[in-house]
Amino acid sequence: MNDFSRDPERESILLRALWMVVFVLVWQVAQFLLGALVLAQLIYRLIYGAPNASLMNFGDSLSQYLAQIGRFGSFHTEQKPWPFADWPTPRPADGEVAHSVPPAAHPVRDEEPKL
Repeated sequence: MNDFSRDPERESILLRALWMVVFVLVWQVAQFLLGALVLAQLIYRLIYGAPNASLMNFGDSLSQYLAQIGRFGSFHTEQKPWPFADWPTPRPADGEVAHSVPPAAHPVRDEEPKL
C-alpha cells in the first residue's frame, strides 16, 4: 500500500502551497502599499515639479519584490522572496530626475556654550 503522507514530493508540494498562500497575502499588502506610493509620488510631483528620490527607490524595490512573488508563485523559480532572500535593490531611474533638496546649513559656533 502506498502511504502518501510520507511521500517527500507530496510533502514538499504541500509546504510550497502553504508558502504560496502566505505570499498571496503578502502580495495583497504590498500591492496596496505600491498603490499608496504611486498616489503619494503623484502628489509630490505635482507640488515640487519632480518625483521624490526616496519614493522612487522604494517603489522600484517594492515592484521588484512583487515580481519575485509572482515568479515564485508561478513556479518560475524555487527561491522564496524576502525575508528568505535579500530585499531587492533599486535600479537607477531611467525616467525623470528626482527632486533633490540640498542639506540645510548649520551655523558654526566658535564659542563654548554658556551654562
